[in-house]
Amino acid sequence: MPVARNQLARLAAQAAPATVAAALILTTLGAAVPASAATPVGDSARALPGTHPQWATPQADAGAADASAPATARIYLAGRDASGLAALAKAVSDPDSPSYGRYLSPDQVRAEFGATPEQVKAVTDWVTGAGLTVSASTAHYVQVAGSTAAMARAFGTGFHDYRTADGTHRAPTSDAVVPAAVAGSVLAVSGLADAIHKNSSDATSVRQAEQRASAASRLAAPDKKAPATLPEVPTCSEDGYGSKTAKGAPAGYEKNEPFAPCSYVPSQLRKAYGVSDAKVTGKGARVAIIDAYGLSTMEQDANHYSALHGDRPFAPGQYTEYVTPDEWTHQDECGGPEGWAGEEALDVEMVHGLAPDAQVVYVGGNSCYDEDLYDAMAKVVDEHLADVVSNSWGEIMHGTSGDIDPAVVAADNQIFQLGAVTGIGFTFSSGDCGDSSPGAAATGANCQTETDQAQADWPSASPWVTSVGGTALQLGDKGGKYGDEVSMGDLRSVLSADQKSWSPFPGNFYFGGGGGVSKDFAQPWYQQGVVPDRVAKTAADGTKSATPLRATPDIAMSGDLVAATLVGYTDGGTYSEGGYGGTSVSAPETAAMFANAIQTRGGRALGFANPALYDRAGTNAFHDVDDAANHSKRGNVVDLGVVNDSLRVRLYKIGADYGLSAGQGYDTATGLGSPGKDFFKSFALKK
Repeated sequence: MPVARNQLARLAAQAAPATVAAALILTTLGAAVPASAATPVGDSARALPGTHPQWATPQADAGAADASAPATARIYLAGRDASGLAALAKAVSDPDSPSYGRYLSPDQVRAEFGATPEQVKAVTDWVTGAGLTVSASTAHYVQVAGSTAAMARAFGTGFHDYRTADGTHRAPTSDAVVPAAVAGSVLAVSGLADAIHKNSSDATSVRQAEQRASAASRLAAPDKKAPATLPEVPTCSEDGYGSKTAKGAPAGYEKNEPFAPCSYVPSQLRKAYGVSDAKVTGKGARVAIIDAYGLSTMEQDANHYSALHGDRPFAPGQYTEYVTPDEWTHQDECGGPEGWAGEEALDVEMVHGLAPDAQVVYVGGNSCYDEDLYDAMAKVVDEHLADVVSNSWGEIMHGTSGDIDPAVVAADNQIFQLGAVTGIGFTFSSGDCGDSSPGAAATGANCQTETDQAQADWPSASPWVTSVGGTALQLGDKGGKYGDEVSMGDLRSVLSADQKSWSPFPGNFYFGGGGGVSKDFAQPWYQQGVVPDRVAKTAADGTKSATPLRATPDIAMSGDLVAATLVGYTDGGTYSEGGYGGTSVSAPETAAMFANAIQTRGGRALGFANPALYDRAGTNAFHDVDDAANHSKRGNVVDLGVVNDSLRVRLYKIGADYGLSAGQGYDTATGLGSPGKDFFKSFALKK
């Protein structure tokens, strides 16, 4: 996937001590918030686990922070009846519940579950009484600013500077404390430590992936004495997967190894996944796409792309975007709009390509940081801008510099539940680094190198979202219909200078769909009876659990870098196209499939889709993807032609994810599988 929610290298994400892990574990109904989050006003003061990060150690202590230095924090509001919100989110999403599909309006949600004026006043009085000022306020949080000394008074903790690999950072010397008078009004607090929390997108172009390869693996110039037997111009299999043999290539994984397929376009994906046969177009559905920043030429680029590949452009008013360029921040850290342009184009073009009549709404976060992407999600939910929300970004939960900020988990889960009760479902890409372990990161092209364990990424791991994994799709020889699929996982080798061998062989892990069992969340009700205990009771890092845990992904679609997808957009004033891979491809594809399913339901919202998906486990609604040895064409030659005076040729083996593999039934590489021949039929309303 292109890099997810800046699946990025973020320095020290605020860390929860290991003993706090239990406080983040979900029940099958509740959100990942400390158990005392709903403590009634008047009960005792409440500590906020994780606000003192792991990286703030005594050994790294550089002394007291400047008391006059400016500081900010975001106080997320608990609102009314957190347990009731979670219960209703389950009830309206569960096909077996009498409340299934009986969604609330945004106004009803605010009246039943939003923060009360009394809660907001209590929080405001508390922080202003400590000398802080309210710099921003929404239905979900109160943003405060002031001196470090005032922050210390408000939260009952000191602040010191700590030395880290990314410089000196300020953090609380102990977990912050919320006074008894507001204990029931506060969900969580973020920003007390000034470490960086950002996400990466999951879109990776074929050429970008090569640029990320280590210098040691780059192709040397061909030996001048050796004949150039392989094409010196980019070459691929135009007439179906494996249709053109890579003549002149050295022996690889199989006899007559083919060139990789030419990058797929939406019409091919529609045919492969049954969209064309079902004659669905997403009419009556709305899909929101969230990324950072925004591409000023997006609509015209999407229309140009559609015209070039035989599809209809957006109709007037069919595409809408919400971006605020004057408020964009952290562009250097996040790559700016240029760094996210490929991701945005990929997301928009895949949704429009697979659901050409759906309304598409693009909402750009003001940066790749957690709080800005949260604001974009909250806007979609509060204003009910869509039925489905596609997100191709993410981050690891556990790293060498600490764990994810618990406030991020709590606030995001609350938004997902608020979306569910109004009929909005979220899809998130699961990552492009296999099980996200250090072993995968050692050679993977799209990994967060600060990972310290195998794990499921956030927000993909949330039990309240649809986690989307990746596959390598092979189109059939006859008419390009569905042929075969294996898990999205690639071993990569480089052609030797004399074109006689591959190095290393077998190749190193390079790219693969994310997934795994999360040790941070209990198994949600919809996975019971489908995900076997042998899977669900062992977390990705090997931790054993007495009770089942949340497994990811839930579903998978085409996203491999070898069987790439064509994307086009304007860069530097010039429109161009190139192949992209990643679960950043899979997530918008899946969102489009949900839009098409909404059409088969007569326009009735699908909402949080997971319970309905797991009800269809083991049926023809899914292709049960596996990596069995009988799959053909596992080896693929990628010939990029001459780049910087060197012939750039690679050998990939597909169906070889790191730490994950696809098998019969549910698996942590492809979940339930990919949409099958009865996917849309299974959602059609009975007459």
